[in-house]
Amino acid sequence: MSQRLDPKQAAPAAISAMLALQRHVNENGIDKKLQELVKIRASQINGCAYCLVLHADLARRYGEAQARIDLLPVWREAGDVYSPAERAALAFGEAVTRIGKEGVPDAVYAEAARHFPPAQMVELTLMIGVINTWNRLMATFHVPPPPPSPTNAPAGAA
Repeated sequence: MSQRLDPKQAAPAAISAMLALQRHVNENGIDKKLQELVKIRASQINGCAYCLVLHADLARRYGEAQARIDLLPVWREAGDVYSPAERAALAFGEAVTRIGKEGVPDAVYAEAARHFPPAQMVELTLMIGVINTWNRLMATFHVPPPPPSPTNAPAGAA
């Protein structure tokens, strides 16, 4: 599949604005490994190869175990591999990513809100929205994934 266009070259001001928002989201007070797990799961749902490679590399850089990354597609069946807060964030991330006309189910929201205070709920939702936007940009324009390299994540990484 060949790249359709380079979003940064086609609309540099738009990508600059996204990167500014991304910098805020990166400093949202939520554990870095958990952020990456949620981003990976959203990217799996959205079929974004670019973001999968990038965020798996970042997760490993932050010390995440490869086995936990590998189990993300089946996190519900993984038992206690993920903490209750991580499971709540993953469920919330899936619900926001797949929001549809029913919205985020009350039970999913309540469980996430049990583990994250109101400000972090806003930040978590914003983080999920941002990764979904990156997924849509990269997948729509067929941006090829970067080569996997846990020591070479780009500056301002999504």
